Amino acid sequence: MVSSTCCRGVALVVLLGLSGGVLAQGAKTPSLGEILQGLEANLNHYDAGVPSLFCDEYATSSRIEPGERDYNRVTDSVFRLRRTPQPDHTTSLVESREIKSFDGKPATAQKMDGPALLSGIFEGGLAVASVEQTKCMNYSLQRVNKKRPSEPYVVRFATVLTAQNRGDCFLQEESKGRVFIDPASMQVKRLEITTPHHMIEDGSAYATGDVGRRELSVDYAPVLLGDGRFWMPSAIGMRTTSGSGFDTVVWSFRAVYRNYHRMEVTSRIHEGKD
Repeated sequence: MVSSTCCRGVALVVLLGLSGGVLAQGAKTPSLGEILQGLEANLNHYDAGVPSLFCDEYATSSRIEPGERDYNRVTDSVFRLRRTPQPDHTTSLVESREIKSFDGKPATAQKMDGPALLSGIFEGGLAVASVEQTKCMNYSLQRVNKKRPSEPYVVRFATVLTAQNRGDCFLQEESKGRVFIDPASMQVKRLEITTPHHMIEDGSAYATGDVGRRELSVDYAPVLLGDGRFWMPSAIGMRTTSGSGFDTVVWSFRAVYRNYHRMEVTSRIHEGKD
């Protein structure tokens, strides 16, 4: 996508949309194309306007393997999303965190080493359903219940990856899923992605070479940042399963995000005494 951000991607270690508001208020149910246009407008608003920010992140990750001791880790962090200028005069959204504690004890290091981690959702998750990604996806609109106009619109998607388009695709593995859209604002309320054959990377050991089924979900909620209102992740969940029967290994990650604040730099001028 050509926008103010670049290099979208999801890695498992593991606005104002004027068109959207107008469509939702009309009596006529919007078409799939009109919904995608509304999503695109909101995506562009996010790309161009979301400020550098920080929030509280409370994450739990685990690895369960038969015959082995379960590996669980709870991390309490300050999550940051920083708008970073690039040499080509664009900006990218860079994720980072300051870890405050591991498993209830003060952090002695800043490496978040799993067992299951997830990154890239804040930078590019909203791009999954957009006009630009029609080159990579098949979209379909679930039938709308006209008697319940406040219910979310549901757009289903499935990747169509080729050697020619893969470099421009947000999802780099064959996947499918659903997007739940608030009809009043055309904002994404929930994103679900299922990847049947995901190459697993363990958070502590990195690539394991295993392939498993990954189920990812993101819930969004409106957040006021300065004078701007943006829909940001409130919860992210991931579950990846490999093997079968008594050999099943499960990785999971769940994080909750609260207390969003705009990252600001303030200064004061102190008059010196002669």
